[in-house]
Amino acid sequence: MHQRFFTARWIVLALAATCVEAQAAQKVPRDLFADLQPLTHELQRYCYFIEAMPQLPEADRSVAQQLLASSEDELGLYSEAVRDFPLRSRPPEKLVLPDAASWQAADALDTITALARDQRIVMVNEAHHDAHTRELTLALLPRLRAMGFTYFAAEALDERDASLMKRGYPIGSSGSEYLREPLYGDIVREAIKLGYVIVPYDSAGASAQDREDGQARNLYERVLAKDPKAKLFIHAGYAHIDKQRGRLGAVKPMAMQLRELSGITPLSIDQTDIREEDPESEKDIYYEFQHALRKYESLLPRLQPRLDGAGPGGSSQKPTIDAYDRIISTFHPTRAIVLVQIADHAPWTARPGLYDLNVILPPANSVPSSYSQGPLQLSIDGESYAVLPPANKGHRPDWLTLDGKRVPVPVDTEFCAQKFPCLVEAYYAEESDDAVTADRYLFLQGGAKNVLYLRPGKYQLRTVGANNDTLNEHAIQAAIP
Repeated sequence: MHQRFFTARWIVLALAATCVEAQAAQKVPRDLFADLQPLTHELQRYCYFIEAMPQLPEADRSVAQQLLASSEDELGLYSEAVRDFPLRSRPPEKLVLPDAASWQAADALDTITALARDQRIVMVNEAHHDAHTRELTLALLPRLRAMGFTYFAAEALDERDASLMKRGYPIGSSGSEYLREPLYGDIVREAIKLGYVIVPYDSAGASAQDREDGQARNLYERVLAKDPKAKLFIHAGYAHIDKQRGRLGAVKPMAMQLRELSGITPLSIDQTDIREEDPESEKDIYYEFQHALRKYESLLPRLQPRLDGAGPGGSSQKPTIDAYDRIISTFHPTRAIVLVQIADHAPWTARPGLYDLNVILPPANSVPSSYSQGPLQLSIDGESYAVLPPANKGHRPDWLTLDGKRVPVPVDTEFCAQKFPCLVEAYYAEESDDAVTADRYLFLQGGAKNVLYLRPGKYQLRTVGANNDTLNEHAIQAAIP
């Protein structure tokens, strides 16, 4: 433990020096959203966050940290995304967790399928920087379609892509950055293949309430008002699925508004309240970072949100074991589960009235990492920037196999020309060059190896440099071993 503490302290000092140098070189504050506007590729955005974080105004840094994690998620760095934005939910006070004497684990897919039989609207939420929360929606699509659900609405889609359903797959301009994450792309592909009518529904507004109102109105007008018998499956973010005020403060959530407009009460399924907040194996070292930061926090503003396990504004003390950890240690899930009462099989919800049940995903990050090597150095536009080494010891989460539907295909840095970061990505052979990728992985250092997870079939494998230039492209085939 002491050795790890000194290692952590050394990394903190190294990162501090890097931040100070960057701040000295650029005195002019950066405008986060203005800077991001012209950056259309995910790798460009990632490089921007690494380069600009120390120069951003204080108010922008926690937002940028979340956007960095979303960027990592879109580039296949799934464990790093969870580590670098440890969003710690705050369950209700006096929450009573299920115990093994009165509750049992049940398969989430089977339970939701049974509950959805008499429903007109089913909503599932996601954490935008954690693609593990997209696996459930992908698995539910064929089940709900078989039960008569005909419309699929996704928050990330843009209504301006009028050719989406005819094309059969999303491209870079089909929606927000979230859609460029490979699993989100597969959700849209699968929905189109199954015959759903695809419904974009997100809305901009001057306030949070404007956005919730606009989302609900779009869903009602584009689906339920036109088709009185419609059955609608909605994929949303965080608290948009809530049927009462609460997690959004005084704001009335989209689901609450949609119920008022349509008279239909949705089945709301939460995956974000009780979830793996950072890789289990990474927790101790981050609390050590937290203590080391007390001396140097004025030099390290960009790391504070990352290293504060309680999230922005939270406590710096190591918390007691959280709700997710307690449930995992009690029920030991190996797949997505819900908890049902033994007596009557009623599903457990941490927030009765807001949503109907919690889905508990098994831990995705279990391989201990070593930080003894110190930070990695990335060269961006001739400047050197320190970044943390791969999380989970570089091991990509096992859930990426999608329960055996995808196979691991080895990839390496052969064509990276010794320049990093370097992106290796696979495209479905029959799709255009601007399609959302089937899978991708961002290498941060030379000599590294990893795997992409691909469905059996033909692909184009592309290596892309930090300036978004194609370094190599060739055909590959993914096959069951």
